[in-house]
Amino acid sequence: QVQLVESGGGLVQAGGSLRLSCAASGRTFRTYGMAWFRQAPGKEREFVAAISWSGGITSYGDSVKGRFTISRDNAKNTVYLQMNSLKPEDTAVYYCAATRAHFTVVGEMYGYWGQGTQVTVSS
Repeated sequence: QVQLVESGGGLVQAGGSLRLSCAASGRTFRTYGMAWFRQAPGKEREFVAAISWSGGITSYGDSVKGRFTISRDNAKNTVYLQMNSLKPEDTAVYYCAATRAHFTVVGEMYGYWGQGTQVTVSS
């Protein structure tokens, strides 16, 4: 079982940067694949980034490639999402998710979700 708590969201101007953190509790955290998803009002949930349990495999949604970086520090039970060159279209609630799979970009495979953190990018 994994409990996830996101933090680091807020209001930032376009072109700025923000780092989201996802603190996970659970003795088997390092065996879980992790990901970030986001959902804007009136929009479907969108895949943002995923990372394998070892950190050796990462994947990014097309809209964030080259701007966002996912990483994890298993010693701290924390996953990060570094967001650079933010755009107004990045405005959404960002959710951290965990899967018992080694790695997947499929949202339905993630069984554990945080409550989300709001990211608002102004123009």
